[in-house]
Amino acid sequence: MPCIQWKTNAAISSSQEETLRAALGEAIALIPGKSESWLMLSFESETRMAFRGKADEPVAFIAVDLYGGAPDAACGKLTARLCALAQEVLGIAADHVYVRYLATDQWGWNGANF
Repeated sequence: MPCIQWKTNAAISSSQEETLRAALGEAIALIPGKSESWLMLSFESETRMAFRGKADEPVAFIAVDLYGGAPDAACGKLTARLCALAQEVLGIAADHVYVRYLATDQWGWNGANF
């Protein structure tokens, strides 16, 4: 049960979102046992954000929530892919992207917890 929440001060067009959805569906497989079939995504664009005291450059905050955990190496690979996507799709430099991982064993779906 992964969920990736992508927040940025940049605009995200419909075609860019479609590109991100497809790429994130593939990228989540970098985490062992995770797949697009359980992936939930959310996108918040044009959010008021500042980085290093400035609000005039594109930035992104990407939260990756996972049921269970993930090996450090897998998270490292996913971070690299997420930063590359920020650059390729939205023109956000990798050094303007934060990626946060949260893992929990308490995850609910369909009226019950796993």
